[in-house]
Amino acid sequence: MQALAHFTSTVGSYDFPLMMFLLKAIFVLFVAISMVLLVYDRYIQRENQLLINYPLIGRMRYFFYALRDPMRQYFGDEKFYESFDKVKWVLNSAERKSPYASFSPEQPQKSARLSIKNANCVLNTHDVSDEFSVTFGTDVKKPFRTRSVFGRSAMSDGAISPEGTRSFSKGAFLGKFPINTGEGSLTSNFLYTHKFCDLNKEYMNVYEGTFFAKFVYKTIKTLLHQALAEKVYRHMILDVKDAESYLFDNEKLVCYRVDWSAPLESFPKEVPSDIPDIIFQMGSGLYGVRHHNGTFDEERYQKTMKFCKMTEIKMAQGAKQTGGKLLGSKVSEAIAYYRGVEAHKDLFSPNQFPFAHNLQELFDFMGRLKKLSDKPVGVKIVISSQDGFDEYANLIKSRIEAGSSAYPDFITIDGGDGGSGAAPLEMMMTVGMTIAKALYIADTTLRRVGVRKKVKIIASEKVLTPDDAIVLFGIGADYVAIARAFMMSAGCIRARECSGANGRSCPVGLATQDKRKRASFLVEKKAKNVASYHEQLLYGVQNLLAIMGVNHISKLSKANLLFKDHTGITYMNVDEYFKKSIVS
Repeated sequence: MQALAHFTSTVGSYDFPLMMFLLKAIFVLFVAISMVLLVYDRYIQRENQLLINYPLIGRMRYFFYALRDPMRQYFGDEKFYESFDKVKWVLNSAERKSPYASFSPEQPQKSARLSIKNANCVLNTHDVSDEFSVTFGTDVKKPFRTRSVFGRSAMSDGAISPEGTRSFSKGAFLGKFPINTGEGSLTSNFLYTHKFCDLNKEYMNVYEGTFFAKFVYKTIKTLLHQALAEKVYRHMILDVKDAESYLFDNEKLVCYRVDWSAPLESFPKEVPSDIPDIIFQMGSGLYGVRHHNGTFDEERYQKTMKFCKMTEIKMAQGAKQTGGKLLGSKVSEAIAYYRGVEAHKDLFSPNQFPFAHNLQELFDFMGRLKKLSDKPVGVKIVISSQDGFDEYANLIKSRIEAGSSAYPDFITIDGGDGGSGAAPLEMMMTVGMTIAKALYIADTTLRRVGVRKKVKIIASEKVLTPDDAIVLFGIGADYVAIARAFMMSAGCIRARECSGANGRSCPVGLATQDKRKRASFLVEKKAKNVASYHEQLLYGVQNLLAIMGVNHISKLSKANLLFKDHTGITYMNVDEYFKKSIVS
């Protein structure tokens, strides 16, 4: 007992001189900084009246305000989506964890919502066809048959980091689903899985290191890791300002990119089999398919389409009906090379597409693109009224009746709640109809004028989970494009610093050109996560079709849906709900 008492008293009186010194030093430093700030805020600065009156407490206010955006999702209920459970489903699916929920949803579902009817006699999941495909452009020479009804929506390389674009591209290749380039052009990073070989060297710019450079690469790779070895090797052999536009083949140890100046005849006759299905989006800036003076370059477009399955003309998106916006901090040398612009300067695309002063001109341009590419061409729009969409539908009908191919093979409809990496706040959620009602207008109108079989519909807006998607398929979508959920699957933490404004940037290296933050992005790991999320999405849709008694997604219709409004009234025929809610 005496020994125990001695040990206890020894431990209780033990001193930590270094720790105590550090604590005292920190306290003194804190007091000194506080006094300096107090004097500065109260007596010197004259920019902020709050800090004049409350020097230290005011600073705390701005500190917590700075934490609000990045930290908001960790405290309180989910505000943007119906429930945080949906966000968690995306994250778990991407990480190959169980997506099942327990007990109940974390938050009650909103009272007014479209829901799904189950069948009296349900099917087993394996009784439902796993054939999820859509054919675009049935009347063009080279129709596009997808291998999935889901795809990654338009997000440009530039808005997304090079590493992020590579992970999406490889994820799309692994998952066998389409990926949209966004209006920033087809860049090297979308061709990340396209390896250099003797068959494609005719249309490639290639740099290969010396024996010494290769020795250095192999040594660093053996002693340290691949990423550092590649960085050093690139630095040794690429002495060009747009070095980031080159891909790296870690087997042949060459850096390469498409040589757009190579003759058209040297480009592949068919889309290479080692790249994902790419949808090329053409925006008002014509990036990647324009001459130096900004006019449309037909030959460059034809070269681009050697790697792409179809073209989407961007007229508008849900979050903004203006041209794309890329701040100067994101316009790197490589991005400037891809887009044919000056580096490090704000890049704001025109609001008006140059070949769309009216719908007749737009449709004529679509016909021109079809002849140049022999592939489907469509348009991305936001629907704000029945009359507005009637113009599209009636013109499509008249063109088809006249035997013309100058009309869209598909229409992408972005809902008014769609997102963006950079958009005017006043446009983000106040322009355009939500996707359910916009989709209903598009589907019913195209059917009414008799052209629905000729025109496929792509829907996009806030889709995270299989039930979100199944509702859109039921209303009339042939294909669903997803952006934000794919972003989350690739590591997005929704810090909302995508634009790069105010000196802040994406903390995970996904939506930034900040080299330090990009260096930590795990391309291969995130590519697997992206593919895994898509796989779980398809499986979830298959499960829902089974309990609805539908053995193929093509048989899904509005008859499989119901709507309950906020008063408790249930519409078993959702056509009745839409007719009452959409008033001319």
